[in-house]
Amino acid sequence: MAKPTSNAHIHALRALAKWPKDTVRPQIQFQDVLRRRFEQPAAGLSEDEQLKQANALYSLLDNRYKKKYPITGTLLRPKSNPTYFNDLVTELEEAPNRSWFQRMLLRVGGAVRLQ
Repeated sequence: MAKPTSNAHIHALRALAKWPKDTVRPQIQFQDVLRRRFEQPAAGLSEDEQLKQANALYSLLDNRYKKKYPITGTLLRPKSNPTYFNDLVTELEEAPNRSWFQRMLLRVGGAVRLQ
């Protein structure tokens, strides 16, 4: 007879199903690692503790902390490099779509600096 799944287990798996895919490293997905952890029997965790973990997953999915504590002002524009975070986001968006040749050009360009 199969062991009945707990309510917390169902909530955690539902939250992980909604988790976005990582395009930078498609072979290793965060939700797959967590799913394996939740599928194993909970060692010493009560139902309430498992529900708290599922709630934490939902809060990260909903960007609850980003909404509660918005980042404003000069924190995202450091004086040493004001475009750093914008450049980082652009790089992460472009990286999965680069060809092998484009990746090699960037690698060589990063190794050789002309000043």
